[in-house]
Amino acid sequence: MRILVANANTTQAISAACVAAAEAAAAPGTEIMGATPAFGPAVISTRAENAIAAHALLATLAEHAGTIDAAVLAVSHDTALEAARQLMPCPVIGMTEAACLTACLVGGQFGVLTLGQAGPYEELVARHGLTARCAQVLGLPLTPQQAIANPDGAAGQVLAAAEAMAARCDSVVLAGAALAGMAEALQPRSPVPLLDGIACAVKLAEALVAMRLPKPRTGSYAAPQGRAGIGLSPALAALLRGG
Repeated sequence: MRILVANANTTQAISAACVAAAEAAAAPGTEIMGATPAFGPAVISTRAENAIAAHALLATLAEHAGTIDAAVLAVSHDTALEAARQLMPCPVIGMTEAACLTACLVGGQFGVLTLGQAGPYEELVARHGLTARCAQVLGLPLTPQQAIANPDGAAGQVLAAAEAMAARCDSVVLAGAALAGMAEALQPRSPVPLLDGIACAVKLAEALVAMRLPKPRTGSYAAPQGRAGIGLSPALAALLRGG
């Protein structure tokens, strides 16, 4: 089984952290491949950057269409998730959606802990239909760059926040590609389960591949057919045509 871990920004250090977290979670026999876009924002922190990254991510995924069994979106905004599911011929899993859905199996109420503004993640939880299950969304005053540069300092803030969130939350989702792999290290000291989006996405991707579910042939998630555009990569244009 081959799973692509596709970053949506151009920071190689984030890609490397996500691939490492995916390899740690993968079952024997699962091959993890990493991919980083050729263009786009260094780190997604704004709505504008997220929109730009959506194109970059779809172009990156298209390059691997037909050669992988599943794709994991290594971006905590679940950038372009719906479009990628329509476009790709294999299962596509968003890391934050995967962690939130897993949290629903762990307890009644979960929390989301992220870097920066909480508002976009409150909106993301709502888009996934999980507002009623989410007790709290908290943003730490950290940037992804700071978390990568000082992982020990970031880990201390994450643990302190998770301890406080435990008063309301049965588990805590660590929503941030820059936090990939941190949950496992902090888990022994956390009072509630910490859910790593990459790890959850890899395990759900393995399950979906094993189930061999067909892609929808009708409806809004059916593959595009006969669509045209200009300025697109050859691979992305081919998927839009249905080729």
